[in-house]
Amino acid sequence: MSAPHHVLGISAYYHDAAAALLREGAIVAAAQEERFTRRKNDPDFPRQASQFCLRHAGLNPAQLDAVVFYDKPVLKFARLLETYLAVAPGGWRTFPTVLANWLSEKLDVRKAIHEALPGLRPDCKILFTEHHQAHAASAFYPSPYDEAAILTIDGVGEWATTTIGHGRGSEIQLLKELRFPHSLGLLYSAFTSYCGFRINSGEYKLMGLAPYGEPKYADAILHELLDLKPDGSFWLNLDYFNFLRGTTMTNARFHRLFGGPPRRPDDAIETRHMDVARSIQSVTEEIMLRLAHHARAVTGQTNLCMAGGVALNCVANGRILREKIFDRLWIQPAASDAGGALGAALAAWHLRDHGNAVAAGGSQQPKVDAMQGALLGPEYSNDEIEQTLRAHRAVYEKRDTAALLDGTADLLKAEKVVGWFQGRMEFGPRALGNRSILGDARSPRMQSVMNLKVKFRESFRPFAPAGRRERVADYFDLDCASPYMLLVAPLKAGLRHPLPSGLKGLELLKASRSTLPAITHVDYSARIQTVEQEYNPLLYDLLLRFERATGCGVLVNTSFNVRGEPIVCTPDDAYRCFVNTEMDYLVMGNFVLDRIAQPHRRAERRVQPQLD
Repeated sequence: MSAPHHVLGISAYYHDAAAALLREGAIVAAAQEERFTRRKNDPDFPRQASQFCLRHAGLNPAQLDAVVFYDKPVLKFARLLETYLAVAPGGWRTFPTVLANWLSEKLDVRKAIHEALPGLRPDCKILFTEHHQAHAASAFYPSPYDEAAILTIDGVGEWATTTIGHGRGSEIQLLKELRFPHSLGLLYSAFTSYCGFRINSGEYKLMGLAPYGEPKYADAILHELLDLKPDGSFWLNLDYFNFLRGTTMTNARFHRLFGGPPRRPDDAIETRHMDVARSIQSVTEEIMLRLAHHARAVTGQTNLCMAGGVALNCVANGRILREKIFDRLWIQPAASDAGGALGAALAAWHLRDHGNAVAAGGSQQPKVDAMQGALLGPEYSNDEIEQTLRAHRAVYEKRDTAALLDGTADLLKAEKVVGWFQGRMEFGPRALGNRSILGDARSPRMQSVMNLKVKFRESFRPFAPAGRRERVADYFDLDCASPYMLLVAPLKAGLRHPLPSGLKGLELLKASRSTLPAITHVDYSARIQTVEQEYNPLLYDLLLRFERATGCGVLVNTSFNVRGEPIVCTPDDAYRCFVNTEMDYLVMGNFVLDRIAQPHRRAERRVQPQLD
């Protein structure tokens, strides 16, 4: 019998560097580098993430058959040079820095791979996919569909910023593309920056701010910034942008159009910023709906797979679902560049020899979601957790699983905020119940408590609900699974409370919006996670026990981190985060910790918080 075939995928150098490992085409492990370095959105080569993947599989670099990078650096460098030539001398200030950066590392990816993975065999293949090919592969191959339309939308890869493709069996064809600089991802990032949030991180904040405003500037965006076509393609009016020539996204003309200079991160959020956020969100949804309609028309398919950073816009995703453009929708949970590592590995495996062999073999088994709930990262045993707790001289109690679940349900019922650290870490930006902070969705005070005392983040940001798949339709206008928290849907009308008249903007936070106020946004929407017993039996059982204790089948689920910090990875990360917040309890493995019983109220943070 021949040795298993192992392929390692790599994404790096821009944001959210990651590694992913396949064994005979099956996903074995995947993780972002930020979780290990504690540097949010870490773009550097994913050395530690690669090492984790190999360690998890019991491999060393010599046992890899191929390493695949998620884009083609030479093509990307050519695009940069061509762009600088087109706008010269406009980009003279940034060109020397960019050139030096590329010549030092980004162009010689083979060398970086060999340095990071010493011991690779001489016959180990070093391969490169195109950026959107990797995104498309990350969307289609792990999806539960044998055939589907594929839509990828991000800032930019080599040249493509948006593609429409068709996946069938092991084949993916990219049929259409929109090219740089005409990019929905860059457009959304321009508004993210204008409203005072960090690009490639603050897009969630812009999306969360949008429901507080009115779409007063939507027509201005459509008439001045874009030439939008019926098929969803568009041209950006570059007279309003500065990203080709300078270090900022927008220019003075853009600022005049929207009533003033960009907001600085510490400035107060004004009504104008809320209206701008609502306006660009509205335009983004319109573009994505048109693209989805066109993808349906071009491919004739009834299933849609999505990836690319813009596919994390769960509000737009929810609209695509509600418009019933496709019968079914599946979105890669690590849709941004992190997922490119997985897509690169999958593309290489499927599009070379092995995928064809699988297609020829014609498996009769129905295809399933291969992401395994996105629980693909490191896990730690009770012995390892206890060793960490002893090192911190922590005070803890060990319980069997049944007592642990009942006790946690009681804590949540009593409005306690609980850090929940279990099993394998999630791959992608969402904590899905293994590196989570949990709370009672019925609590009127939970949103402000979690935002201000635990997460240390903006008060306007909503929290997401997690509930058993079987109960989702009892609470939300949603009749399908949403396992990766990538669909927004309205709360059931019968659970809503009417909003007092006269409240506007952030004043809406004062109103009790529903019987589940902690997870209901001001427009009565929620970003939903449905939990299935197959993928996360422990969280499923906790939800069931909380439901039996309270009659409520929904918990608040937010990521286990604080502002500017990556989601915790290790038990040590979790303990340090726990004692540096006002979280009430930490449930880690089979151990329960009460914060006020801990000997240390603070622990040194091994984190480089990223500024907004």
